[in-house]
Amino acid sequence: MTVLLLLPLLLPFALPALARRTLDRLAPAAALRAVTVCAVVLAGCSLAALGAFVLVGLLKLPLFATLGELVHPLRTASDVLVVPAAAASVGVLAVGGWTLVRSALRQGRAFRAARTQAGRGPAAGDLCVVDSPHPDAYALPGRPHRIVVTTAMLRSLDGPEREALFAHERAHNEGGHHYFLAAAELAAHCHPALRPVRETIRLAAERAADEAAAATVGDRRLTARAIARAALAGRAARSPRPPFAAAAIGGPVPQRVQALLDAPRVPRSGRAITALLVACAAVSCLASVTGAADFHHRVEVAQGEESP
Repeated sequence: MTVLLLLPLLLPFALPALARRTLDRLAPAAALRAVTVCAVVLAGCSLAALGAFVLVGLLKLPLFATLGELVHPLRTASDVLVVPAAAASVGVLAVGGWTLVRSALRQGRAFRAARTQAGRGPAAGDLCVVDSPHPDAYALPGRPHRIVVTTAMLRSLDGPEREALFAHERAHNEGGHHYFLAAAELAAHCHPALRPVRETIRLAAERAADEAAAATVGDRRLTARAIARAALAGRAARSPRPPFAAAAIGGPVPQRVQALLDAPRVPRSGRAITALLVACAAVSCLASVTGAADFHHRVEVAQGEESP
């Protein structure tokens, strides 16, 4: 059981490298979906494994063994391994829960501030202009979706560049990229190895919006120029933008600009990397389910309901 429950805790360490390769081999939109789903699955399986370790440790204590109606000792690996693993799992879950709550509160405040700021400015359809000396532009989720742009950012770009920027931000809202960014943030608090994946998912979202904007305006060089100038103007922007509100100035801009300037290439075969992602998620799920089933069987044996 212990070995099975260790697998969901070890497999997330392989995802950062796999995520980067996925973004290289798949189209950005496909990479965004594949990496996010895999990260969420691995995060859930790691939480299940940590919870199982905690339960095993608790049932080793006389009080909880009595509450669990155990008539026989719970058969597990040596207490020298189980008890420290349970204690470490409690610590990891506590730290992860605390950082997640702090992040949720911080982002909730930022989201409310951004909606309030957007509500003060004039709106034209989904476009909301905010009077600010700080150049910034971002896609603000909610009902209705908004494209928020400051007056300083409008002054930094010419007409065609503004259209490319607006197309980029609309692609974020139309693609529901805020859901992917929120899922990446959640996964990052479930397992420390998934924190680098959060940045890969953000880059994939930006690359997907870049490609959508280039297709909308019909000019890849114009889109690259708009993103570069917007990023240069907004590098010191101070805004209430929440982290899950995607923005054209986010991510490694030089890498994104180079991808737009390069001639569109036929995506390389992504079957192998996709198979690796699926295998990683499947093994983690299988190990979690099998470990949980084995743990349940051992508890029933300890309760005298089943034979060993």
